[in-house]
Amino acid sequence: MRLGLGCAQLGNLYHEIDDERAHATVDAAWDAGVRYFDTAPHYGLGLSERRLGEALRGRRRDQYTISTKVGRLLVGDPSYAGGMDTEGFVVPATHRRVWDFSRDGIRRSLEASLARLGLDRVDVALLHDPEEHSEVALRTGFPALAELRDEGLVGAIGAGSKDAAILTRLVTEYAPDVVMVAGRFTLLEQPARETLLPACAAAGVEVFNVGVFNSGLLAVDDPGADLPYEYGAAPAALVAKARAIAGVCDRHGTTLPAAALAFAAGHPAITAVVVGADSPEQVRRNAALAIAPPPGALWPALREAGLL
Repeated sequence: MRLGLGCAQLGNLYHEIDDERAHATVDAAWDAGVRYFDTAPHYGLGLSERRLGEALRGRRRDQYTISTKVGRLLVGDPSYAGGMDTEGFVVPATHRRVWDFSRDGIRRSLEASLARLGLDRVDVALLHDPEEHSEVALRTGFPALAELRDEGLVGAIGAGSKDAAILTRLVTEYAPDVVMVAGRFTLLEQPARETLLPACAAAGVEVFNVGVFNSGLLAVDDPGADLPYEYGAAPAALVAKARAIAGVCDRHGTTLPAAALAFAAGHPAITAVVVGADSPEQVRRNAALAIAPPPGALWPALREAGLL
């Protein structure tokens, strides 16, 4: 399994962490062999990018891969009066996120990301959540990314989304190098299985599978109603399903997070599994789970129980 570190938590997702803990989290990932790091301007209004860039500074640039995203410009808020961000990150709301998939917006977004990261190029650039602005994102934003790739400012290009349909359209109508699918091929639900993953396999498009714990619901051995799903409250039916899966895992000598990670890597089209962490301990746990797959008998047992 190629394991990547998702860096939303470095932007204070759900709760605040300090710079030292953020740096230690990246260091722990490096020590565990992780060489792929995913971030975005959206994550903590640029905080994730700044922290990731600082943590990797001094590492040989040819030894790691960074992806970031475009489509949300960070614009200073002149009316800022001390409030906090309202989109899940515990940071001061000094900036506003402005959707912009125009050519100019894409270029400005990347330029700002490079400054925060302290880099002169990124390895992967992705349209971020293009589903609500699909026409301009695909017809204008994606060609703008292709221009940046031609100029050498980015390597691979594509899109990241929880909407499998828009990613499938990108793969079948355009020519991305990679897609990042969020929460749509997990142990809990697999809507990407029928169209997106076969389309990627046929076109030779890499798939980075993220959100594989469904924002937290699959991240613990014994899930409860207090855990998030899609960055909000988990519906009771999904909590019940997660608990039922956890029970089958326990009877087969494994855990829900271990099964979730193994399943997320199980399709041949998937080339990397990206998992977030907000502490070195979480990184080390995830890395250990990634090299200890569940017993093969687990999967038919889940299918027989109607859970997979």
